[in-house]
Amino acid sequence: MPCRLLSQPAANRVYDINTKVPKDVMLFKYENPRFFKMLNIFAVSQFLFWGYLCHFSYTTLKDAPVQDDGKEDLPWYKRINLGENKYRNSIAIMCFFIGYGILVASWMFTLRSVRYLVLRKGGEKVSFVTYAPFGTNRIMDVPLKCVSAQESREAARVTVPIKVKNRTLFYVLDMRGEFMNSKLYDYTVGMGRKLK
Repeated sequence: MPCRLLSQPAANRVYDINTKVPKDVMLFKYENPRFFKMLNIFAVSQFLFWGYLCHFSYTTLKDAPVQDDGKEDLPWYKRINLGENKYRNSIAIMCFFIGYGILVASWMFTLRSVRYLVLRKGGEKVSFVTYAPFGTNRIMDVPLKCVSAQESREAARVTVPIKVKNRTLFYVLDMRGEFMNSKLYDYTVGMGRKLK
């Protein structure tokens, strides 16, 4: 499988690094559970708020036709009857989708943020340990040939996106985290591979 090394120091070559590790090796660690806890509390509270607003608008807005006697020209916002079915239903649906969108976006970000990256014994597989919405961890073992870094450690400013074959979106390594074994990372997960 063709692959390219995204960052390779001049003094080291690929054959200088033994990637067939005798035991599990942690490559990356990012400990920030408080941030993800606060993010998910925010997302759930937003979902509840917009859900309540959806319910409130659907059940409370009453049909009140505008009394237009023709004597005065009313501004556009006074000519709208929010209790009319098309407006009431539109407001309720919009509120629900705003709340649901915030919840889904925050959960997707949480589930794609890597907490630990572990190269498994033998060097053939890597484990992605990610945060989960309710404070637990999710672990996913992936063959190394199915992982491709989209950017090198040195070039990344905020995050390093990692593509996993047959998975939508990217997994992200936050640059505030710590690369525990940077050389081994560069020659395993840090390589850019063509995933078919």
